[in-house]
Amino acid sequence: MFSYIAINMSKIKLSNYQRYIQFLQQEYQFSFSDYQDLHNWSVSHQAVFWESIARFFSISFDSPFSRVLSLSENPWETTWFEGAEISYAKHIFSQFSNDRPALIYQSETNPLTEISWQALRNKTVHIQQQLLALGVQKGDCVAAYCINAPETIAAFLAVNGLGAVWSSCSPDFGSDAVHDRFSQLKPKVLFAHSHYTYKGKQFDISERIADLQEGLENCAFIDLCDANSFDDVDANDHQLYLHPVSFSDPIWVLFSSGTTGKPKAIVHGTGAMILEHQKALAIHQDVCEGDRYFWNSTTGWMMWNYALSSLLCGATLCLYNGAPNSPKRSVLWDFTYAANINHFGHGAVYFQYHADQDFSGIETLDFQHLKTIGSTGSPMSADTCRSLQHRFPNAQVISLSGGTDVCTAFVGGHPEMKVTPGEIQCKMLGAPVEVWNIHGDKLINQAGELVLSKSFLSMPICLWGDQDSTMMQASYYGMYARVWNHGDWATENDTGSFVIHGRSDATLNRQGVRIGTAEIYNILNTWKDIEDSLVIHLTNHNRDSLILFVMSRFEIDEKEIKAQLREQCSPRHVPDHMVRVPEIPYTLSGKKVEIPIKRLLMGASQSDVLSRDSLRNPDSITWFVDYAKSNPFT
Repeated sequence: MFSYIAINMSKIKLSNYQRYIQFLQQEYQFSFSDYQDLHNWSVSHQAVFWESIARFFSISFDSPFSRVLSLSENPWETTWFEGAEISYAKHIFSQFSNDRPALIYQSETNPLTEISWQALRNKTVHIQQQLLALGVQKGDCVAAYCINAPETIAAFLAVNGLGAVWSSCSPDFGSDAVHDRFSQLKPKVLFAHSHYTYKGKQFDISERIADLQEGLENCAFIDLCDANSFDDVDANDHQLYLHPVSFSDPIWVLFSSGTTGKPKAIVHGTGAMILEHQKALAIHQDVCEGDRYFWNSTTGWMMWNYALSSLLCGATLCLYNGAPNSPKRSVLWDFTYAANINHFGHGAVYFQYHADQDFSGIETLDFQHLKTIGSTGSPMSADTCRSLQHRFPNAQVISLSGGTDVCTAFVGGHPEMKVTPGEIQCKMLGAPVEVWNIHGDKLINQAGELVLSKSFLSMPICLWGDQDSTMMQASYYGMYARVWNHGDWATENDTGSFVIHGRSDATLNRQGVRIGTAEIYNILNTWKDIEDSLVIHLTNHNRDSLILFVMSRFEIDEKEIKAQLREQCSPRHVPDHMVRVPEIPYTLSGKKVEIPIKRLLMGASQSDVLSRDSLRNPDSITWFVDYAKSNPFT
């Protein structure tokens, strides 16, 4: 058993992690020497582990499973909990309580408001009636172009309760970017907010929505601005539908981009999200019944879906819509204080900014109620972590790293492990995470590719429209045969902790949202004065910089290019710097040399990243070598 279990637990409240350890001992007669021993068991005995998670959280199966795990030669064909039927929305509403609010909401224009479980139920029923009138059935896709507001939560629950599939984008995504995503899904209904406020400015996107709807065949429209009141809904005369679906049926579609083509439509399974998110939130972050959970996010980031699952744990979900620094830079901290939030999450860049400002504006506020401060989206620096620990001594600083592709974290927090600044505490239970070199050898204390060496419950069930799994294989299994390569550059320490260095491929990860370079290239290709371009995203513990290298005989209008990228894609697509170059390097096969240039600019030597003989235009690399020397990224 763990040594700390010997403490007199009658005097302290057990963490969910400790409760799970006791559960394994009592129900399975298992004991473990330490956390690494437990993790090794969780990935070497996957079927027993995931069954124990289902039992520990009293997961309600509407139809029982016949087998937990059926492995296949191809990991993407692995099946979990065969025969089981389950409902995500049913598990959410099983937490119904008159003693605590379901949601707490604030925006730039709305004061802090508590929304009861009864009000959330009524709103969900009301929206379900609208969907039923439009013919929405199990398996249909419903899309949302919405702000992070309570009615958006109700809309999702209404969709899920009918057994339909959800997908959402934030209004800061331009119409072209949204069309590239939703057109793949052919949704039956489009939810949207036609009006919203950001940084004190009112936005009317009615025309954008009309254009989008026109491009989506036979798609009805529901304006959630007409459904943002929870006070005038009486749905007691109507049933709340909570239809079960198969364990592996889709719950939502998230989008992640590669380097070419349209964004990938990643389909996640219903049962996997219920089990994985409960495990991650309750055991690794100690989210408990009655806690208040807040992770600042838009509806276009997977953390919106992840935070939503805090409701599964009996927590109150806290929502804020608006700029994180407007009308004043402390607005989210003020919200956290006023709402008595226990778990506060954001991107690492946000915390770095406030640490650099010595947490100005919140000096007098008492945050003893904070249990955890969560960070993801990019690596958190050791200095930022130490600053957070000093300012919030009662809160555990946790870093998460995973992604849209799995809608969870591979590595993350542990409620009872020491936090070492600059490192992520541990592998998550059930996640078969390793670091490999290019030859497939496991690395310890050396940087390499982050892989999943076995099937993982939270892997996507498919990519939308990928009938023969060719896209799935090309996206994740191209480097190692039948082994998931995530595209992150990482180091596993001999202590079991991790350091995530950033993306190892050309995919961009800005504020936690993965976007493909192709989305930027598609816009630039319409500019006749731009002959060629190269997009490079550089990240380390201290900086985040998106650089656009442009080949052009004429001066370029940076302001207009940035405006076009913001309008047609999103603010995340806008480069921090634009640099004219004499030539863009290409491989002999005609591909832009993105990854080697990225590593070159991050300090690697030319000989370590590429051979000039591999280039179609070898002289082009000289300019980038000189640029890297004169512009060190530190």
